[in-house]
Amino acid sequence: MNLKSIVAGLAFSVVGASAQASVIAQWNFNSNPADSSTSTGSIIPAIGNGTAALVGGITGSFSSGSASGGSSDPAATDNSGWQTTTYAAQGTGDKTRGVQFNVSTVGFKDITISYDLRHSNTSSRYELVQYSLDGINFIDSTLFDGNAGDTWFNNRSIDFSSIAGVADNANFALRIVAAFAPNSSAYLPSNVGSSYGTAGTWRFDMATVSGSPVPVPAAFWMMSAGLLGLVGINRRRAMTTAA
Repeated sequence: MNLKSIVAGLAFSVVGASAQASVIAQWNFNSNPADSSTSTGSIIPAIGNGTAALVGGITGSFSSGSASGGSSDPAATDNSGWQTTTYAAQGTGDKTRGVQFNVSTVGFKDITISYDLRHSNTSSRYELVQYSLDGINFIDSTLFDGNAGDTWFNNRSIDFSSIAGVADNANFALRIVAAFAPNSSAYLPSNVGSSYGTAGTWRFDMATVSGSPVPVPAAFWMMSAGLLGLVGINRRRAMTTAA
């Protein structure tokens, strides 16, 4: 393969990679290695790098990701979800308790996030997604309505591509927290026939941060142009020698 073909191949590969979304980090919360028990699991990403943490004093454990209709996790066995409980008392702690994911988006743009969440009957009906550009201060983004208890709401997703500062950011973070019902100062239960309670549970699965690789720096194209120039020089030398 000649040098010109190599340069063309590199350029094609870079353009193709830039056009496709990639998983930056993903948590499936399954045990690694698998242990055939859904009551155990891991908060280490199954793909990529990042951290997952409990926020505001809630407690966590692991439980089945297949129960109640199941999450979108394709695992046939050992499908665990991250179970959370000990949420705030009624009328207190609005938007303060939930989970947090920190993921560097350096090298990526057009960031999107998605996750699955099972609401128990007495859990907060409303979940708020917040994001942070510095890993410390959080901004409200999207409020979701989990209007059924003992039910999985799969593939919740948010597109952050239009928000300045999210792309190519080493300090990007997001939170999913329990929120008061709109225009009120109280939590509503996911099941209308139940009462909200602090022992209500949210069970997370398939938390995913995705993005498209950022365009290759101009230096790459300069290098490519230089290599192509060498191809031309070598060709002219070959022609001169032949003459």
